[in-house]
Amino acid sequence: MSAPLPTFVPVAVVGGGQAGLSLSAHLKTRGIEHLVLEKSTAMHVWADRRWDNFCLVTPNWQCDLPGHPYEGPDPDGFMRKPEILAYLAAFREKVDPPLLEGTAVTHVFPHPLGGFTVETSAGTLRADQVVGASGGYTVPIMPSYAGDLPASIAQIHSEEYRNAAQLPPGPVLVVGSGQSGAQIAEDLHLAGRQVHLAVGNAPRCARFYRGRDVVTWLADMNYYDMPVDMHPLREGVRDNTNHYVTGRDGGRDIDLRRFATEGMRLYGQLDGYEQGTLRFLPTLGKSLDEADRVYNGINASIDRFIDEMGIEAPPPSAYEPVWKPDAEPLRLDLAAEGIAAIVWCIGFRPDFGWLQAPVFTSQGHPLHKRGVTEVPGLYFLGLPWLHTWGSGRFSSVGRDAAHLAERIEEALSVARSPARLAAVG
Repeated sequence: MSAPLPTFVPVAVVGGGQAGLSLSAHLKTRGIEHLVLEKSTAMHVWADRRWDNFCLVTPNWQCDLPGHPYEGPDPDGFMRKPEILAYLAAFREKVDPPLLEGTAVTHVFPHPLGGFTVETSAGTLRADQVVGASGGYTVPIMPSYAGDLPASIAQIHSEEYRNAAQLPPGPVLVVGSGQSGAQIAEDLHLAGRQVHLAVGNAPRCARFYRGRDVVTWLADMNYYDMPVDMHPLREGVRDNTNHYVTGRDGGRDIDLRRFATEGMRLYGQLDGYEQGTLRFLPTLGKSLDEADRVYNGINASIDRFIDEMGIEAPPPSAYEPVWKPDAEPLRLDLAAEGIAAIVWCIGFRPDFGWLQAPVFTSQGHPLHKRGVTEVPGLYFLGLPWLHTWGSGRFSSVGRDAAHLAERIEEALSVARSPARLAAVG
C-alpha cells in the first residue's frame, strides 16, 4: 500500500510481521477498517536477521497462519530460509493488508478526548484502538564491556551473522547457547572453524524420540494448547530461554558434549573482561547437566503418555553424557588463543519506548491478559507466551489474532467514535 497517512483509522496496528498481518487478516474478515504501520518492510526480520543456513526448529505442519496452512510436500520437515520467505510472501499476498511500509511509529499516547494519538515518521493520525504487534525481540543485547575489547576482534550480534565466510579467518567465540547460539556454533563448527562457546543456562530437547518428532508428541499431549495461567511457572515462563535443537539436514539433536569431543571448546557463563582476558563462571558442568536433565525429563513425560494411552512405540531410552569437563576453564586469553571474532548470542529486549501508557512492569514488559491491557483500546500481539507456547510463532499467532479481533470488534463503535469525530470535525 502506498498512500498518504490518513487523519483517522479505527484500528492502528504497529508492526508488519506475521503477528500484525495475522491480525489484519482477521480484521478484514470482520470488515473492520484498520491500518498496519511498519517501519521497514513487512516481515523483513526473516530476511534481514537470519543466517543463511537458518531453518525452522518446529515441523512445517505447525505453520498455520490465518488462511495459510503449510501445504508443501514435507509437513514433517523443517523449512529453510528461502522456503520460509516464500511461505511468508504468499501469506502477505493472500492477506493483502492495508499496509504502510517505511513508516515508523514514534509515539502513541491516549488522547484526552478518547482513543489515541499516533505519531509517525509520515505524520500524525488518531485511532480508536491500537495494537502493539512489534514483537518482544527488538533490540539486540550487547554487554557493556564489548567496546573495551581489542579493535582487532570482529564483533557481531547473532542478528548480523550470515555464514562462517563472513568472519575473518581464525577461531571464533560464540557467547550464548540458546537456540541462536547453539545453532550458530554448530554452523561454524560444520564449516571447519575452531569454535569457543560460552554456555548459558538454556535447556535442550530431543529432536526425535521413540519414532516421532518430540514436537509431535508434545502436540498430542496438548502441551502447546496450555494457557500461560495453567503453566506451572505461570507468567514466569515468559522469561525462560528456549530449548536448543535444530531442524537442519532433516532435524537432529544439538549435543554440546559431542561438539566438545570433536574439538569445540566449552566454557561456563561469561562473567566479564579485563586486560585482554575474558572471565567465566564455573557453571559449565552444571549447565550441561541441567540441559540433559530437561532433555531426559521431556522424554520421560512422553514415556508416561505412551504408557497411559497404550501406544505402540520403540522402547524408551535416556541420554548418557558422552563428555564431561575435567576442569572448568575460567579464563580465555583472546590474543593467545588467536580469537578473530565474537558472535554475541545473548538475546534481545523489547522496545516499547514509543508507547506512553501505564501498561508495563518495572522491567519494561507489557502487562496484559491474552493481549488485552487495562487501558481500553490498547492491545499486544505476537509476544512469547502471550497466551500459549505458540503465541509468538507461526503455530498459534493466528489464534491469538482471532481472539483480539473479536475483542476489538466488541469494543469498537465507529458511529460514536470520539477519535473519528475529532479527526474529521
